[in-house]
Amino acid sequence: MSARLVATVAGIPVAVDEVDAREGRLRSGPRAAALPTSGTSEGRQLRRWLTQLIVTERVVAVEVAARGLYAQDAPTEAELLPDVTARLEIGSVAAAALADPRARALFADVTGTVQVTDDDVADYHVRNPLRFAAPRPGRHGWRAPPHAGPPLGEVRSKIAEHLRGAARRRAFRVWLDARAAELVRLAPGYEHPGDPRQPDNTHRH
Repeated sequence: MSARLVATVAGIPVAVDEVDAREGRLRSGPRAAALPTSGTSEGRQLRRWLTQLIVTERVVAVEVAARGLYAQDAPTEAELLPDVTARLEIGSVAAAALADPRARALFADVTGTVQVTDDDVADYHVRNPLRFAAPRPGRHGWRAPPHAGPPLGEVRSKIAEHLRGAARRRAFRVWLDARAAELVRLAPGYEHPGDPRQPDNTHRH
């Protein structure tokens, strides 16, 4: 693989210039002060993360084209990633890729058949009886925690939606990782940031 390439996706090269351009935009943006210094271990990890984002976007583009999907059919980002927990569940690279409506259309296509069972919903309610309980009015305008959880019938649909969202994110992450393993070849120095074989992946306490 050429020294000027960071990866190939389905045999198509990804030039180091693409990573340079992404990093340059970040370093000229409003959050530049929070970025690690170029050339440091953390700086190289940032470039690896950007490489992962670029190749993930390429994998998405390949799949969107193969499946004949359209961005206008995509759900909103808020529907798929409603909170910080959802973003953590799916991982930072996939979460960033889902800013693109084409990726969200792919998510919907890949995970459209994912369902949860009535037993899953009931078990969740037993383990988390207050999860969807409305707070009680408290003193001086404050809200107080509920004394007891609502019956399952009142929150069944909310629990099912919550569990199905998590299951779909998990399914998409697993599918995307597997598809990337098939299509992506990374150049030395641009391994996954979490690859234990690369020298900048060190665990510190």
